[in-house]
Amino acid sequence: MAYPAMSNAVRDILAALLAFDTTSRESNLALIAWIEDFLAQRGIASQRIMDDSGRKANLYARLGPGGDGGVMLSGHTDVVPVDGQQWTLPPFALTLQEGCYYGRGSADMKGFLACVLASLDNFLAQPLRLPLHLAFSYDEEVGCIGVRSMVDYLRASAEKPAMCIIGEPTEMRPVYGHKGKVAMRCQVHGRACHSAYAPSGVNAIEYAAKLINQLGEAAQQLKQIEDARFDPPYSTLQTGVIQGGSALNIVPQDCQFDFEIRYLPGANVQSIITQVEQFALQQLLPEMQAVAAESVIHFQPQSNYPGLLTDPQSQFAQWLAQWSGSNDFSTVAFGTEGGLFDEAGIATLICGPGSMEQGHKPDEFIAIEQVGRCMEMLNHLCQWMRVAS
Repeated sequence: MAYPAMSNAVRDILAALLAFDTTSRESNLALIAWIEDFLAQRGIASQRIMDDSGRKANLYARLGPGGDGGVMLSGHTDVVPVDGQQWTLPPFALTLQEGCYYGRGSADMKGFLACVLASLDNFLAQPLRLPLHLAFSYDEEVGCIGVRSMVDYLRASAEKPAMCIIGEPTEMRPVYGHKGKVAMRCQVHGRACHSAYAPSGVNAIEYAAKLINQLGEAAQQLKQIEDARFDPPYSTLQTGVIQGGSALNIVPQDCQFDFEIRYLPGANVQSIITQVEQFALQQLLPEMQAVAAESVIHFQPQSNYPGLLTDPQSQFAQWLAQWSGSNDFSTVAFGTEGGLFDEAGIATLICGPGSMEQGHKPDEFIAIEQVGRCMEMLNHLCQWMRVAS
């Protein structure tokens, strides 16, 4: 890293952030309180945006002049579980080995958060001509849930940022797009009976299987529309979880399964969902209820977020290419809160240190070289935002 003092600051901040177990099922308030204190020590006021349970919060702050516009740096505070993973290093502590920082969330994405916090003294030392916004969210890993209240907060603000950089790990390559996602749960309720009298029951697993087969046909339809900018170049649909049955000699009364659609920006996924729901309600359910009137098929949304597709030729994109030192624009397979910010009128791009190849895995790490490149990007951003002398 170019600046030894900044390198030490990033390391120390990252060590503090990694020490908090912010797995999505846990509260993130201890980490939020730590960041609040870090900001307050520098005279930066911050605003908590709580969830309904009071166990989690987004944190928003800004520095620089008043008014709307400026750049927002956004990142999520939650991490994925370590359950069932074979870690050789402590997951909730920083370990330095062979030019890398190890720990759960080091790449995805506390490394970026540490860089942002370590860069603030540099921003505070400058007279800024534009405001710098900071947005730290919760529950991104379970469907970009927490950031929605942050988006609502920004929509209502008279001082909304004009641009946003989301620091998900892209190896510091600028990213202009990703697919959207819809996750659904289907619950099938039939009638149980002894398997010797199977025709007297309604086998929930078998009817769930018919629905999953219908989803497979819908997946083939989605392949008909391609966009070569994405990999794979079409929208995808897959069933990921299924539960049902208790014993082989009992006709199962209940079955549920979860499926998801990862769709190209602008794709009409609601038509696919409606098609499957109509198949369930108009074809399958009458068959089931002819045997057992209490039979039910119920679809329940689990999570969703829109896709992102920002013009890589835009002025903002060209600025980010200069700040990051790379004009190798691309799309990514994973999703972010970027589409939600974009829908709120905030031009959004993704660029952050580390690789998603290391994210979500045991012994997750971020290369110190990547951290240095991120600090260089933030320094270039600071120089661009300062008042001309």
